[in-house]
Amino acid sequence: MRKGKRGFALVLAAVLLCAAVLSGCSGSKGDVKVKIGEVTRSVFYAPEYVALGKGFFKEEGLDVELQTIPGGDKTMTALLSGAIDVALVGSETSIYVYQQGSDDPVINFGQVTQTDGTFLVSRQDEGELDWNQLKGKTFLGQRKGGMPQMAGEFTLRKHGIDPHQDLNLIQNIDFANIASAFLSGTGEYVQLFEPQASIFEKEGKGHVVASFGVESGHLPYTVFMSKQSFIKKNGETVQKFTNALQKAQNWVQQHTPEEIADVILPYFKDTDKDIVVSAVKRYKDQGTYATDPVVDETEWNNLLDVMNQAGELKEKVPASAIVDNSFAEKAKSSVK
Repeated sequence: MRKGKRGFALVLAAVLLCAAVLSGCSGSKGDVKVKIGEVTRSVFYAPEYVALGKGFFKEEGLDVELQTIPGGDKTMTALLSGAIDVALVGSETSIYVYQQGSDDPVINFGQVTQTDGTFLVSRQDEGELDWNQLKGKTFLGQRKGGMPQMAGEFTLRKHGIDPHQDLNLIQNIDFANIASAFLSGTGEYVQLFEPQASIFEKEGKGHVVASFGVESGHLPYTVFMSKQSFIKKNGETVQKFTNALQKAQNWVQQHTPEEIADVILPYFKDTDKDIVVSAVKRYKDQGTYATDPVVDETEWNNLLDVMNQAGELKEKVPASAIVDNSFAEKAKSSVK
């Protein structure tokens, strides 16, 4: 009898232990998996890394997997094919999909950056910039049709420079190789993101002379987006995702570049902390990081103007067609 009771007690203990283990695991197993594809790894996207590093996605019950897919076209292909659920990429890519007449358009739901993130870097230290100095010079630009190049051209035209007539404009170098091409001696000027611009300055290989972000104004520059079908099927998940983004945006606004660098540095293991701090400070000082996920109409219309000047806009696409601010508005009002 004792043996029977002992055996029963052991079985009961095993059952309870198993239940405890399963219960303990249910939190992580219950988290909804979301696959993000970012167009590049950049300090420009600091709020994304803060949302991951500070556990804000996890707090919302999301298990987020991040991968970098170089190039807006490749990132969008991954989104359309279902290889990823959410893309962090320039909002112009959603317009290109819309212009092609997609039955399942890509919807912008959470803005991350609200200005261009590139800087004009000169090989020589020329003091205060006179934009006319660029005329006749070789300029290493970005990919045709991408937001960096369009914002760059928009800025040049604003200063009376025709980028295709007044410059020797080079656009056929892959994004990953632009910096090395400049280092090898190509061009007097180059358009670079951070932290590369700060690295060049630290090493004395270039000088930041202007910010295309400041010059081109507010744009829905980099936005979290997904297919309309995914959003309709996973509205609760999208809301949780946007809540986490708002938490990260609040945190970025409330903390110093040094504190932000501490959180995001694991995503930039090959970059010195002082470079990351410098890059974050430059972006914070010029208001690059959006304070909330809302894509407002003024920003959207500025984007359309930039694209139109670049000859990349077939028709004016109203924000209402491919922007859904309902998740952002709810996050903005409820997340403190």
